[in-house]
Amino acid sequence: MASLNHLSIHHILIIFVFCSCLISNTYVASITLSIDTDRQALISIKSQTITQPPDALATWDRNSSPCNWTRVFCGHRGRRVVGLDLSGLQISGQISPHIGNLSFLRSLELQDNQYEGNIPQTITKLFRLQVLNVSSNNIQGPIPSNISQCAGLRVIDFMQNKISGLIPEGLAFLTNLQTLNLAKNHISGSIPPSIANLSSLSTLNLGTNTLTGPIPSDLARLRNLKNLDLTINNLTGIIPPSIYNMSFLEILAVASNDLWGDIPYNVGDTLPNLLVFNFCINRFTGTIPGSLHNLTNIRIIRMAHNRLHGTVPPGLGNLPKLEMYNIGYNNIISNRGEGLSFLNSLVNSTKLHFLAIDGNQFDGVIPEFIGNLSKQLRILYMGSNRISGSIPSSIGQLKGLGLLNISYNSISGKVPREIGQLENLQELILGKNRLSSYIPNSLGNLRNLSQIDLSNNELGGSIPVSFRNFSKVLSVDLSMNNLNGSIPLEVLDLPSLTTILNLSSNSLSGPLPREIGLLEKVVTIDLSNNHLSGNIPNSIKNCKSLEKLIISRNYLSGNIPSSLGEIKGLETLDLSSNQLSGLIPLDLQNLMALKSLNLSFNNLEGKVPSNGVFSNLTRVHLEGNPKLCYDSKCKRGDNQRGIVISVTVIAPLLAILFLIALFFYFRRKNVMNTDSPDSFKGQHQMVKYDQLRSSTSNFNEECLIGRGSFGSVYKGCLNLEGHVQEIAVKVLDMETTNSLPSFLAECATLRHLRHRNLVKLITSCSSLDHKNMDFLALIYEFMKNGSLEKWIRNKMGFMDRLKVAIDVASGLSYLHHECVVAPVVHCDLKPSNVLLDDDFTAKIGDFGLASMIVDRDQSISSAHVLKGSMGYIPPEYGIGAKPSIKGDVYSYGIMLMEIFTGKSPTDDMFIGGLSLKTWVQSVFPTNLDQVLDPGMLHGMEELCSDGHRQPMSLKIHLDCLTNVIEVALSCTNSFPEERITILEALRRLKSVQDVLHKSNPSVKQQCGRIIN
Repeated sequence: MASLNHLSIHHILIIFVFCSCLISNTYVASITLSIDTDRQALISIKSQTITQPPDALATWDRNSSPCNWTRVFCGHRGRRVVGLDLSGLQISGQISPHIGNLSFLRSLELQDNQYEGNIPQTITKLFRLQVLNVSSNNIQGPIPSNISQCAGLRVIDFMQNKISGLIPEGLAFLTNLQTLNLAKNHISGSIPPSIANLSSLSTLNLGTNTLTGPIPSDLARLRNLKNLDLTINNLTGIIPPSIYNMSFLEILAVASNDLWGDIPYNVGDTLPNLLVFNFCINRFTGTIPGSLHNLTNIRIIRMAHNRLHGTVPPGLGNLPKLEMYNIGYNNIISNRGEGLSFLNSLVNSTKLHFLAIDGNQFDGVIPEFIGNLSKQLRILYMGSNRISGSIPSSIGQLKGLGLLNISYNSISGKVPREIGQLENLQELILGKNRLSSYIPNSLGNLRNLSQIDLSNNELGGSIPVSFRNFSKVLSVDLSMNNLNGSIPLEVLDLPSLTTILNLSSNSLSGPLPREIGLLEKVVTIDLSNNHLSGNIPNSIKNCKSLEKLIISRNYLSGNIPSSLGEIKGLETLDLSSNQLSGLIPLDLQNLMALKSLNLSFNNLEGKVPSNGVFSNLTRVHLEGNPKLCYDSKCKRGDNQRGIVISVTVIAPLLAILFLIALFFYFRRKNVMNTDSPDSFKGQHQMVKYDQLRSSTSNFNEECLIGRGSFGSVYKGCLNLEGHVQEIAVKVLDMETTNSLPSFLAECATLRHLRHRNLVKLITSCSSLDHKNMDFLALIYEFMKNGSLEKWIRNKMGFMDRLKVAIDVASGLSYLHHECVVAPVVHCDLKPSNVLLDDDFTAKIGDFGLASMIVDRDQSISSAHVLKGSMGYIPPEYGIGAKPSIKGDVYSYGIMLMEIFTGKSPTDDMFIGGLSLKTWVQSVFPTNLDQVLDPGMLHGMEELCSDGHRQPMSLKIHLDCLTNVIEVALSCTNSFPEERITILEALRRLKSVQDVLHKSNPSVKQQCGRIIN
């Protein structure tokens, strides 16, 4: 201390200055080192980055400060990089792990690029990070489990990537988080209740994933939450009542799940701030909550595809800001005598742009005030109701309309010419009504039209030449009307036409114009069932995109042009029921894509080709061409043909007499208490009444399996040739008029049939019961899992349903094409007649209405009444057509729709003009998810090679299901000749199954199965 006291002031100042300089230099060095660290990290990131445009990061020069670079943001003193925005530069590759070296980063925006791979773990080192946005990329893998280390995060936006795995529990520690957006990924598992700990959260978007389980009631603790979006997942159960008390909610969206329960009528009172209410595509019941109509600020109300009933409640006039109102596909009816008058209340909703009331049970007429609705209305769905009357001319006042769909109603009168004033219209769908008169020329003003459907009406006159103005049209369907005259050349010169030209089932006449070759991009041309004449022009070869060409049931003559062989993509060619002559062109063998060829009922002659499609004659129809021949048969004379005709005429008569004699012979033998002969070769002998009574505990009700139109079925246990087995005993009701013909038909049919997908008939019993009354019974193998009918509505898996569909098609294919004696028509194909054994193999049963087809005009059948069950009967049977394999195909198609939609064709919703077929057709293929069984859609998952199951996107499964429903629609064509064969249906379904079973990882993403 003494020595210090002797230091001069001068020395002290020198020491102070030295120390200050040292500290200052150290601080500057520290800052320089930090900037250098950020610069080096960014340069490393740039070296791994290819942008679009290529010079987007040209200013990133290692010789300058990063604070001067584009898309880089520094703090207020320019000492550290705090923000990086590389969004929208189309960057590919992986996110650089060098991101983790930008330790002062507060905002990282990488959205709208093509990044792949996982989110690098180094991101979790950015503990100052507040905004993390990697949305709209191809990021894979899980969310980093230690994401909670970024404790300052306020925004996490991973939307629209391929992120998988579970929602990490660690997210619950991000207490500053305000936005969590994980939508449009492959995230699975349940919603963790711990999310409720994010007390600052205002937006929670988990939509379009594969989340399962219930909605946690804990979410109601998020008192600041304004946006809750859980759409398109596999969530089940009811919405917790506490959710309806989250008074700050502005968006509540739970569409496309498997949720049920009544929607509270006072939901608008408990959620007073709602702007968006989206409950579509679930199983909600009850009525439309009237309180929603009191929310004056609400913008979107969507409740389509549920099970709501009742009427539209009052109050729609209170919604001036309403933009979308969708209550389609429920069971909503009109107020008594008021029809569609409730629409008048929407006049006050001047911002309304989407209105859908389709698929309900509204009646009445379209009111004249429809034209007073919002001028911003772009979408108007009113189809599939019970609407009658005419289309009011005021419809032309809705200048903003882009889509008008009033199909599947009972609307009559003219197509108003005022529709031509809707210059923005892109889709005009008026099919399946009763519109008459002519098509107005004014429709030619619709220059933006992409689709026009006036099919299935009563329109007459000629096709307007003004259609040439459709410069953007993709699809034209004028089928099933009374149009006459020739095909105008203007319709054939539409360069934009690429999808469908359907003019079938009209009265069009004259030649098929050579200008048809102008349709170079069209996929389907259907001109069938008209009065067209003359030759098929060679110019047809210019239709290079054709996949389906149907010109059947006309008066076309001349040769089949060999130029058809140049349309390489052709899958279906139907020229049947014309007057075509000459040889079958050998060039048709070159059409390798051809799946169905119908040349039947023409005047063709000569040898049938043997290659290409002709190598599998199940795909070729040539009947009705008596001069055609096959190889060696070409030299056989007419004598043999006469013998064949005689035999086929006499055979059915002899068969009927034989069966009747057989019945009385067996009955006599049983009455005499002698052993019956073996009537079923290779099977058990007939059993006696006492044996069956004993095996069924005297036909006890507890053994009753079910009742049908011809009797009852009991479960029993019978000793046959020393072997005890479970049986199903079908006891025929002898008081029913057709029981004997049913018994004979079933015996006659099944005694010749052996197939794994047909229920096995073990033996039969024709005897007298204990009251000395006639007793008839058929004894079948017992099917442990009962009928398909009960399983369809029991959440069967997608693969299980597909397997059943293939099994039934296999059995039906055997009946139609592989029977030794003659083709067999089942005549009553439906889910209750398809039984499932213990390993879920499907087998066709109940052959009481079956017929053996001997030739195309006769069948071994004693029942001349309408055959089949309501909803499954093909339309031609209703006008007197005889049973045919095409009729079975129709029934199969209806059943196929039922299997995958879960809806019976006799469901209460199918009334008026709406049927199961038209319901499915109305959404095929773009909105197929609206009709498929929700229980099937919401449980889809992929079976991986390691045995674990990973969720898959709903869209991929819908692509698979589209092929199945397309088969069903192809089976149910109104015209038998246009239906595919069951062989073709089986082939297509097996193709779907093959794809689903492939183990190749690149293909495997198309696979799916249902969680039962």
